[in-house]
Amino acid sequence: MSQPSTQPFDLCPSYQESTKAKTTIPREQKKRKSGESSTEAASVQHLRPGMVVLKGFVKPEDQIGMVSMCRQLGKGPGGFYRPSFKNGAKLNLWMMSLGKNWDPTLRSYGPTRPFDGAQAPTIPDAFKMIAQTANSTASEFPQINPDICIVNYYTNSGKLGLHQDKNESESSLTKGLPFISISIGDTAEFLFGDTRDKDQATKINLESDDVLIFGGESRLLFHGVSHVKTDTAPSWLKEETGIRPGRINLTFRQY
Repeated sequence: MSQPSTQPFDLCPSYQESTKAKTTIPREQKKRKSGESSTEAASVQHLRPGMVVLKGFVKPEDQIGMVSMCRQLGKGPGGFYRPSFKNGAKLNLWMMSLGKNWDPTLRSYGPTRPFDGAQAPTIPDAFKMIAQTANSTASEFPQINPDICIVNYYTNSGKLGLHQDKNESESSLTKGLPFISISIGDTAEFLFGDTRDKDQATKINLESDDVLIFGGESRLLFHGVSHVKTDTAPSWLKEETGIRPGRINLTFRQY
C-alpha cells in the first residue's frame, strides 16, 4: 500500500475568528435556531423499503458545530488523509475514521491506521446524539449505538463509485442495522440501486442538513456519489465556518 500523506488537512483554511463576517440566516432557519427541533422541521421521504431521507433534519447550529469539530479532529492524530486502494489509486476524497479505523485496502476495521499507527479518534457525543435522534425519527429501523463514524470530505470534483458497505459484523448485517448518513456543505448527487450498474441506479440530491438512513432489506444496496454540485452550500454555513468548497458526509454504523 502506498503511504498516504500525513500532512494535516485543514477543512476550513479561510476561517478567521477575529474577522468573521456577521452571518445572515434565512427566516425559516432562524426559527429553527431559536428552538424548533429537528424532528419538528424534518420532512420524511420514503425512497424504497428500508430506505428513507430526512430532509432538513440537521439544525444550522448543529451543522456549524459538526464542521468545527470535524476541522479540529481532522487536523489532529488520526485525522483526514487521502486513502488508496490496493492498486495504489487514490480515492477522490479525504477520509477520517472515528471510533474504529476503516482500512479501504484490507476492507476491515481496527483500532489504529496501519500506515502511521494513529488511533481512531472517539466519536463526539454530540455527533452520536444527532445520529440517534435521526434513527428514532425514522421509526421503522432498529435503534443503533454507533461505534463507527466515517467522515468523508469531497471536493467539488470528488466522487465515490457504487459499492456495498458489508464489512461490519455478521450480527449487524444479519439484523439489518441501519446505516445513517449526514450531509453538510454542497449538494451531492447520490446514486443507489440493487446492482453496480450506474446506468440503472436511482439518483437523488442530498443537501446540507439531509440525513439518509438505510437498513433492513436495503442495508446492502449499492450506493455512491456521482458528483458534487458547485456552490450549493448555504451561504451562512460558509460564512460561519470558512469551510472549503465541497461536501462533508458522516456515516454512522454499529459494528
